[in-house]
Amino acid sequence: MIDVVAAVLLVTGSLMSLTAAIGLVRFPDVLTRMHAATKPQTVGLLLILAGIAAHFHTLPVIAMVSLVAVFQLVTAPVAAHMVARNAYRAGMHDSRQLTVDELADG
Repeated sequence: MIDVVAAVLLVTGSLMSLTAAIGLVRFPDVLTRMHAATKPQTVGLLLILAGIAAHFHTLPVIAMVSLVAVFQLVTAPVAAHMVARNAYRAGMHDSRQLTVDELADG
């Protein structure tokens, strides 16, 4: 039964990562690509890590998977913020698509 759960987690995580990759290719601007690169990719990786932990179910593997998950959850939002900030400053965004632009002058 654990192998089935692990397989479902791995396949679901892989599909989430695939949708993130498709979003990176298909979305039109930096801000929407940033969303595709962080949210489904992070969830996909966490599901894959959960599948690995469920399959192996040993303390060293669970410790390593937990460490990777923590680093992913800490670094992905920071990286997304920096990409969005630099894209905004460089003018690589579509102002018409922003509902509220708190950084605009005036």
